Amino acid sequence: MHATVNRIQPVNFLAGEEARRYLDTLTKPTGSLGALEELAIQLSAMTDELRPSVAAPAVIVFAADHGVAVEGVSAFPQAVTAQMVANFVHGAAAINVFARQIGAGVEIVDVGVASHLTEPSVVNAKVRHGTGNMLVEDAMQAYEALAAIDAGIAAVERAQNAGTHCLIIGEMGIANTTASSAMLAVLTGESVAGLVGAGTGINSAQQAHKITVIERAIAARGTDPQAPFDVLAKLGGLEIAAMVGAYLAAAAQRLPAIVDGFIATVAALTACRLCPAVRGYLIFGHRSQEPGHDIALAALAAKPLLAMNMRLGEGSGAALAYPLLQAATAMMREMATFDSAGVSDKAKP
Repeated sequence: MHATVNRIQPVNFLAGEEARRYLDTLTKPTGSLGALEELAIQLSAMTDELRPSVAAPAVIVFAADHGVAVEGVSAFPQAVTAQMVANFVHGAAAINVFARQIGAGVEIVDVGVASHLTEPSVVNAKVRHGTGNMLVEDAMQAYEALAAIDAGIAAVERAQNAGTHCLIIGEMGIANTTASSAMLAVLTGESVAGLVGAGTGINSAQQAHKITVIERAIAARGTDPQAPFDVLAKLGGLEIAAMVGAYLAAAAQRLPAIVDGFIATVAALTACRLCPAVRGYLIFGHRSQEPGHDIALAALAAKPLLAMNMRLGEGSGAALAYPLLQAATAMMREMATFDSAGVSDKAKP
């Protein structure tokens, strides 16, 4: 992890300003394409290119289980994690459908599924068979959290070597909204009750129970809000740690990373707390239905591209946002300037 962090440089704001000036020469009123122009500027600053490409997007889904699932915090049993991994492998999940739509490959990485997976196409980066139950023990030891971060870094390096210019990072893990909510409560100081939503579809009584479990876990673990790695190790998940690594690696490689929903944004916040320069390489795909997502977005001063009332995960919302990045880069490459089109750029009296 440390070698990757040491390679991260801030985005090139001068390249972004050059893109802004170029946008003002295109055949449109200044600023008339609104947020799409800001997205183009952001991509230029990330990549240090006036006309960047986001072609060949890569979807990476990290899968792992959570020991806290035994506390009944999810509407689904833990076995669903492995079952959904099989669904990903067969190309039948939402993220597979949306990835095919945008021409993206999908890599599934097992960093901590509780059961033994036999699908040969799943990358085996298993650190352990699920985290510990954070109610009674730390979710991970420090070395395990580091190993999961390194698995995320390695996945991004594979994607970069394969020629990707844009990353979509997803996750699968029953009870991972519990882990994410616990992390976010500590990192932001917000009350747990204000963060916890329906997750996979729990009812109000289950939601109250989930809040109590998270509050007790936070008290038991004694995490330091100023030590994000400690928060990740004690309260987080192996797939969340892998996502942290992926965001760190994306920044080190100057690759735009589209952040998905609640869990992904908590991982992104953790990465930014570890290395603030990561923030410049993140594009926030959508606003989730989870109430904690607004708090996580606010902590990152982030404005998502879409609001679709989604709460699936897998990278699904990020994949839906990808065509907006395509549009922003196509605008920079293909739209005529006033000079090249022979159009006057001044309003006539």
